[in-house]
Amino acid sequence: MTGVAIEQVLELWCVELRQVKADLQSLFAHPSVGASAAAFLDGLLGPERRKTGWMRAEAAGDPGPWHQQAVLGRSHWEADALRDLVREYALEALASPGAVLVIGETGFLKQGQRSVNEPSAWRSRTRQ
Repeated sequence: MTGVAIEQVLELWCVELRQVKADLQSLFAHPSVGASAAAFLDGLLGPERRKTGWMRAEAAGDPGPWHQQAVLGRSHWEADALRDLVREYALEALASPGAVLVIGETGFLKQGQRSVNEPSAWRSRTRQ
């Protein structure tokens, strides 16, 4: 995307995120739960470094974390349907002849000089 204004890129991201949220609505029986799921997604993508229930609720304008907790714990939705939705989205967005998708496990690099039960191979791979 060389030469594209940042405003255009951000608008594309916003349009795409709105579509993802609209697609999520179909997974929930009640619109309010779908709205809470959308707010949960906004919270995960938000700038806060720590994503506690209270912080996500505050960012969403909720009086407490109960609405977003309900999405994860008390509402009924199909994990398989969500998986299929994510798979379809990834194929649509990333599929291209000759394309390769590489997913790697990431972790936190250690902060100090020593780590408990850290294999020496990990230290050499991260050059620490």
